[in-house]
Amino acid sequence: MVVLWAERALLPEGWAEAVRVELTLEGRIGAVTPGAAPEGQRVELLLPAMANLHSHAFQRAMAGLSEARGPEPRDTFWTWRQIMYRFLDHLTPEDVEAIAALVQMEMLEAGYATNVEFHYLHHRPGGGAYDNLGEMSERIAAAADQTGIGLTLLPVHYQFGGVDRRPLGPGQSRFGTDPEGFARLMDAAEAALAPLPGDTGIGVAPHSLRAVSPEALALCTTLRPGRPLHMHLAEQVPEIEEIQAAYGRRPVEWLLDNHTPDQNWTLIHLTHMTEDETRRLAATGAVAGLCPLTESSLGDGIFNGTIWREAGGRLGFGSDSNIRISLIEELRTLEYSQRLRDRARAILATPERSTGRVLYEAGLDGGATAAGRETGAIRPGLWADLCAVSLQNPVMAGRAGDQMLDSLIFAGGDGLIRDVWAAGRHVVRDGRHIRREAITSAYLQTMASLSERM
Repeated sequence: MVVLWAERALLPEGWAEAVRVELTLEGRIGAVTPGAAPEGQRVELLLPAMANLHSHAFQRAMAGLSEARGPEPRDTFWTWRQIMYRFLDHLTPEDVEAIAALVQMEMLEAGYATNVEFHYLHHRPGGGAYDNLGEMSERIAAAADQTGIGLTLLPVHYQFGGVDRRPLGPGQSRFGTDPEGFARLMDAAEAALAPLPGDTGIGVAPHSLRAVSPEALALCTTLRPGRPLHMHLAEQVPEIEEIQAAYGRRPVEWLLDNHTPDQNWTLIHLTHMTEDETRRLAATGAVAGLCPLTESSLGDGIFNGTIWREAGGRLGFGSDSNIRISLIEELRTLEYSQRLRDRARAILATPERSTGRVLYEAGLDGGATAAGRETGAIRPGLWADLCAVSLQNPVMAGRAGDQMLDSLIFAGGDGLIRDVWAAGRHVVRDGRHIRREAITSAYLQTMASLSERM
C-alpha cells in the first residue's frame, strides 16, 4: 500500500485539507481521510487526473509542417488534411511506436493520466494489410507499456472517401476497412491490449458520417456494447453541407433522428450546431469531445459552450492533432473562445463554482465517461489517477479553494504539474516522466530517420 498526504485536495464534496489517500496494490484508491496527520509521500495540492479523450498520436510528428501558405488561395482544414496524408505515407510501425510514446509521455507530464487514442492508422502505405492485422494497435499498446499511461484504444472504421461512397484516396488507404474487416480488426486490437494492466480498455470509433455508411454505423453500435463509441461530428461547414445534400438533414439532426446517443457516445468537435441541435444533443447525456487547441489550429470554429452547459451537456478535453499537448491550455482556450465570441468574462462560471472549477470538473466527468474508465474523482474504489501541483511559485501564492484552479488554468503552465499517477503508477516525478531520456532519445532517432525518407 502507498500513502499520499496532501495539504489540500479536491474531493467530490469540495476542497479539503490534510488529506490522507491510500493507494491499493491494484492501483485503486483505497481510502480517503481528510484532517489526517502527515505521513507517506507529501504533496501540496492533489487533484484527480483527467483523461485525454481524443488523440491521433502520429500527428505529433508533423507539428510545425503545415504553417506555410500553400498554392490554394485560402488554407483550411482540407488543405491541412492533404499535408497529413502525404506525411503519414512515410510512417513505419516502429515510427508510430516511438511517436506514440513521446505523445503519451507529454500527456502525463501535462497532467493527463489516460490516453483515449482514436486509432485509424491500420495498414501499410498503399493500403495493404500487415501480416499481423493488429500490428499498429500493438505499437500503441507497446508505447503505453513504456509510459505507464492508462489507455483506452478506439480502433477506427473508415470506409469511404465521402458520403457519396467514393473510394478512399491515396492518403486514406492506410485507414480503410470494410465492415467485416473492421470487426476482425477490433478483435486483433483487443488481443493487442491483453498484456497491459487491468485499467486498459477498448472502444469503437466509426470515423464520421462522411466516411462510414449508415449501415456500417449501425454495425459499429453492436460491436462492443456498453463500451465507448466515438465519432467526429459537425466539425466543418463543407462536411455539414455534404451530409445535408446526401441525407436531407444536417449531421446532428440525422444522428438524433436515426440513433439514440447516450452516455456511451462521445461526439468530437461539434463546432457547427444550431441552438436546437445543441440542446437536443446535450439532453442525451452524450459527451462533447472538445479539442480547443487543434480546433484553433485548423480554423474549425467555436463550440457553443454556453448553450451546451445551460442545457446540462457534458464535455471533456482532448489533444487531437497533438500540435501542442497542454491540458491547462485546452481548458483556457475553450473559455477564452467563449469570451471572444460573447464579449464577456467568466462565461462558464456559476454562482457556486468558479470558471476554473467548472472547466476542470467537467473535464474529469466527461473524460472518465469517454474513456469508459472508473476515474474522475479522489474517491475510494476508483483508479488512482492523480495529479500533484506545486503551490510554491508566484502563480499559486496566496490562493485557496477555487482560486487555485483559476490560477493554475488562467495564469499557470504545465511546469506546475509535479507528480502524476495513472492507476497508481507513479510515472511523473518532480515534473519529469520517469523514462523521459529513453523515450525522447528514441523519438529523436525516429525523426532523423523519417527526415531522410521524406
